[in-house]
Amino acid sequence: MDEEEIMSTNFCKQASGILYLMDNAYKTFSQLDFKAYGCALQDCASSKALTRGKQFHANLIKNGYESVASFLNTNLLNMYAKCHDTDLARKVFDKMAERSVVSWTAMIAGYVQNGDCWECLKLFSRMRRQEQFYKPNEFTFPCVLKACAGLGRDGLSLGKQVHSCIVQIGFDSDVFTGSALLDMYAKCGVRNDALQMFDEMPGRNIVSWNAMITGCVINGCGEEGFKIFQKLRGTDVKPNYVTFCSLLYACVQASSLEQGKQVHGHLVKSGFDSEVTVGNGLVDLYGKLNHVEDARKLFDSMPERNVVSWSTMIAGYVQNGYSGEALSIFSQLHREGSEATEHTSSSVLKACAVLASLEQGKQVHTHIIKMRTVSNVYIGSALVDMYGKSGSIDDACQVFDRMPERNLVSWNAMISACSQHGHAEKAIQLFEQMQCAGYQPNYITLLCVLSACSHAGLVGKGLSYFNAMSTDYGIMPEPEHYACIIDLLGRAGLLDEALEFMKGIPLEPTPSMWGALLGASRVHGNMVLAKQAAERLFELDPGDSGTHVLLSNIYAASGRWDDVAKVRNAMKNIGMKKEPGCSWVGDKNKVHEFHSNDKTHPLTEEIYSLLEKLSGQMKESGYVPDTNFVLLDVDDQQKEQFLSYHCEKLALAFGLISIPFGLPIRITKNLRICGDCHTFIKFSSGIVGREIVVRDTNRFHRFKDNLCSCGDYW
Repeated sequence: MDEEEIMSTNFCKQASGILYLMDNAYKTFSQLDFKAYGCALQDCASSKALTRGKQFHANLIKNGYESVASFLNTNLLNMYAKCHDTDLARKVFDKMAERSVVSWTAMIAGYVQNGDCWECLKLFSRMRRQEQFYKPNEFTFPCVLKACAGLGRDGLSLGKQVHSCIVQIGFDSDVFTGSALLDMYAKCGVRNDALQMFDEMPGRNIVSWNAMITGCVINGCGEEGFKIFQKLRGTDVKPNYVTFCSLLYACVQASSLEQGKQVHGHLVKSGFDSEVTVGNGLVDLYGKLNHVEDARKLFDSMPERNVVSWSTMIAGYVQNGYSGEALSIFSQLHREGSEATEHTSSSVLKACAVLASLEQGKQVHTHIIKMRTVSNVYIGSALVDMYGKSGSIDDACQVFDRMPERNLVSWNAMISACSQHGHAEKAIQLFEQMQCAGYQPNYITLLCVLSACSHAGLVGKGLSYFNAMSTDYGIMPEPEHYACIIDLLGRAGLLDEALEFMKGIPLEPTPSMWGALLGASRVHGNMVLAKQAAERLFELDPGDSGTHVLLSNIYAASGRWDDVAKVRNAMKNIGMKKEPGCSWVGDKNKVHEFHSNDKTHPLTEEIYSLLEKLSGQMKESGYVPDTNFVLLDVDDQQKEQFLSYHCEKLALAFGLISIPFGLPIRITKNLRICGDCHTFIKFSSGIVGREIVVRDTNRFHRFKDNLCSCGDYW
């Protein structure tokens, strides 16, 4: 065997030989024979090595092989398709001087593998028109049927035409083609036809069984899928990892943890629990069914993890409210050298939004830019949402303005951000622009717009948009929309109108509606209506401590201390506790948490000293502490003392000490900001010359130069 033959044989033996090939043989690359080129291109396809594949292609052109070897062109287009570049694959296909059924099938398969079902079907139609030269084979039809299945119900009529073609050519008895037909009918929602075909099949393999099980699951018939699985267990055919992945998905659909655990047991017995795809399905199951600790144990024990594993675990944490853990595992992903996908980035951005973690959100944004996925519409929407919820409306606007493509989610995120930040007119302007751009609003859009009107006191506009919901936009109001109008009227002091509006609602008032009325009664001191609303809330949601606390606060503000004691004793008797106020502020990727009168922070002395100094400066400017917000029966001096060290003020003082001048101080609070703290921070912003952003449970307050973005209307 000469040197050239040895090289060719060696290349074909290398399962992942692309590195070996390029690093050790490139100097003699021009001497390789056709077989070696084919092996090299197959290696590139299997390892998704697009750059190296392009280098091979360039060398093919250089040596003149491209025009004389059609099978090499087939390898080329297959390589490009497997590397997710169907445009280059199609260019190779279109330039081919000679084609075979293999090259047609490779191009058809390339389209369907990359999710381009319509292009796949168009190419197949073109192939059929030239059937005297190229007759489809047993590999062509499964690819085409997969494209029909990928279109769902829209692909059914085309799938039936392909079925007729299969019968005409004589491939209807082929087990792989038959399995693909089953899969198509099942995924297109024609379960009865699929079942009939399945029952009539002379030789069923695991692909056929999986097609039926998966088809049932995709169409929401998980129980039927389990019945077919039970039949499978009574045959000689053994289930594989695809079978179990479908069953796990069925358990998620049905929210059935018990069934999921049974499938998990079957997996362990069958030895498929070490498969990475199965592991991902198990992590997804436990995460979505609120057993995130079990999901994490499975994740940590996986012998192999891929990017889907990381994405699934991060999504599980976010869905279960463990945003901090989601960010932690995202950091671990990068430490281990894995690359985040668009789905991963989207989940992490949601976690940053929940935590109002602007700095970490910006770091994720940097990763997204490096991955060159910033132009993706879903990523762009998630960035707008993250910046809006993290208190940086300017960054949200900048991302939104630069988006090359937008969808309804993008518009809703931007309108919501403007609403939360007190830019009601901007929110309304965006709403009008969205419609001019051809986007039809949905119920979320209208909720954001009504909320903007409510926060700004735009009663007339809010009522106008509400009245237009069903007539102009075809959207029937949901309970949240009704609650928003009650809040709109109540905030404006139109309590009687709010009550009358609620009486006219064509459904039973919900806790959120009564809660809006109770909140408005507190603001405007209407004790009679407050008590009525609170009593209804006690009936509807007796376990909500917020109602008891709010009623107690209303009594306290009116000096009705006996009634305060009754409410608090009632809470004590049923073991109900008031959620303590808490504020936190971020500095250098660390979150600092403060409670009222907190003295546990390492900088406590500096914090308290700064607050005393700041309070003195403010009193000289005319600030008087509003002791009405102290809900305890003590004298005025004690009330002022209690006010001085509310958690918002402690967080502000820490920010002034630790965050460099020129950067905004961003504070998040778990309850609504107290009225005295609002006044204190507003005037502090002028004295210290800083921008201060406070996110409470209701909205954002952006303080600057003695003013707040809410216009003191919140």
